[in-house]
Amino acid sequence: MITGKHVSRLSGFAPALPTPFDQNGDVDDAAFELLCDRQIREGATALVVCGTTGEAPTLSRSEHDRIVRLAVGVAGGRVPVIAGAGSNATGHAIELARDAQAAGADAVLSVVPYYNKPMQAGMYAHFRAIADAIGLPIFLYDVPSRTVCGLADDTVARLAECPKFIGLKDATGDVTRPQRLRARLGPEFRLLSGDDATALAFLGQGGNGCISVTSNVAPGLCRAMYLALKQGQSSRAQHLATVVGRLTGALFSESNPVPVKYALSAMKLMSAGVRLPLVELEDESKAEIDAVLREVAEGYADYLIGSTLGHAQRVRSFGRLQRKRNLAVMS
Repeated sequence: MITGKHVSRLSGFAPALPTPFDQNGDVDDAAFELLCDRQIREGATALVVCGTTGEAPTLSRSEHDRIVRLAVGVAGGRVPVIAGAGSNATGHAIELARDAQAAGADAVLSVVPYYNKPMQAGMYAHFRAIADAIGLPIFLYDVPSRTVCGLADDTVARLAECPKFIGLKDATGDVTRPQRLRARLGPEFRLLSGDDATALAFLGQGGNGCISVTSNVAPGLCRAMYLALKQGQSSRAQHLATVVGRLTGALFSESNPVPVKYALSAMKLMSAGVRLPLVELEDESKAEIDAVLREVAEGYADYLIGSTLGHAQRVRSFGRLQRKRNLAVMS
């Protein structure tokens, strides 16, 4: 069975991909496929779709399914695809998880139920119901800044007794958590930061990687920082972290994913459009992001995902590449 391949040993930086919209507010398939392909070629260790950064709460079930299928098609087995499949209604979360499995995802990312404020027993029952309904591996997602409730260490450990739970995306900002959990969960359980601002410290305390917003814009920079840390080059890792930190600060100046979509639009990769209740950035915030992008590009242009090609030319070029691949498969 190939479902879940590579994902049980996930490490490094994996982008939490935004969902591009076209001028009509519909999902821009071509822009999304292009972004997926570029991220893989830039060294992404997985594609994470339909999460917070992907504006999952505003996606219809059919859009959610199409986005997962597009990512799976572009990945073509090169990297795993992790599909967000979270909801505060357990039945809906199960439907999304089953859809992701049918679409070919390698794992699902399942968030703590938001708004309902469940107790730890309710969270445990929620996640176990999802696990019982699908055959895919599951990454838990703890982001109390959005869900209000946090996932307790004891609940994580209890869920990890079921082999379908293979990792945690931790967006608490608690950099001491990897040490606490590692002692309880062993070396195989994947501990992934979900907070770019504290990712280096999280990794330094035993984390395996990061599901990252910043790596959408600067995948090479994030990867270089990660490799420097793993190779014992702490001073270089800290230097790169300073640069990453300036970019991260700008990308979280307003609610995610509004700033990162603007940054990618400045690089001609997608529209800056978001869905209500989110709105696009004010001019002052745009100027701040433009300034940080220019600053980073002065020393690390090759580490950014953008280039001098225009968006239309990028999409045409990608379309030609895809047609060549299809012809090669048919021949």
